[in-house]
Amino acid sequence: MFSLPPGIGYSLLAALVWGTYIFVLKQYFEKYPSTVLTVGINAAAVLWYLPLTLRRTDPADVPSLSSFGALEGVLVLGTIVATAAAFLVFLWALDLGEVSYVAPISKIVPVFVLPIEVVFLQEHLTPVQVTGVVIATLAVYVANYRTGSLLDPVRKAATSRAAQFGLLSAACFAVSDVGKRVALQELGFPLELWVPTVLGGVLVVVLPLAAREWVPIRDALPKFALAGGGVALGEHATSLAFSTVPASIASPIINTQAVVAVLLGGILLREDSFGIRLVAAALAVVGVGLIAA
Repeated sequence: MFSLPPGIGYSLLAALVWGTYIFVLKQYFEKYPSTVLTVGINAAAVLWYLPLTLRRTDPADVPSLSSFGALEGVLVLGTIVATAAAFLVFLWALDLGEVSYVAPISKIVPVFVLPIEVVFLQEHLTPVQVTGVVIATLAVYVANYRTGSLLDPVRKAATSRAAQFGLLSAACFAVSDVGKRVALQELGFPLELWVPTVLGGVLVVVLPLAAREWVPIRDALPKFALAGGGVALGEHATSLAFSTVPASIASPIINTQAVVAVLLGGILLREDSFGIRLVAAALAVVGVGLIAA
């Protein structure tokens, strides 16, 4: 009987959770600025997750100042900052240009993850797995494609500041993904402590920007609480994936969340271009299958 390796299974679960989360955000949270959304939902996610942290984290496992050196601290802080920066740079890209060419470019994260791991962590993937990474990345690109030539976003990257910011966003997400893998695998950071650290860290980084455009969220607290539960689950599944397999394997699978989101939009809302969304889904299945081979 066929069974997926745990790391692949965790990555697929994360993709499903994050894809559903993206769909829900588009449907029920459009009137809120993205920075305000991040602060409100991350705060709820931390509150959801803290009981698990308190119950499962042994104080003896928490890295102390004596065992957790400056380099490790910089890596953890850098991962948090890279995660927040990726989000903020993506927002800047959207302010400067059309989503039709910003979104596809910003989602090619695995293109950056693979060389980072190969160069700095001496990671080795089989030719079949590399092919799977390329196909899964293509699936994410196609899922975010809107109108015009399929290569327009790539062409615009040479001259468009918005597309360049989209590329920078993808690179920041790649640094974040590799940082998560290193923190959870090489440094042995306790997973149940890592999740609220990342969520809370991003909240702190984004908070000053959110304060400048704050809108009341009190009337929508139940929605924020439910969304926070989804984020807590998604970040837990993501961390399980990065604690088990290389980021170059987990990242392309997790990023197929974009395919999940557009399929939900096509099926439930009859959104346009459903045919190309099915092509993206087929590519994602092939890519994940090759990665898991």
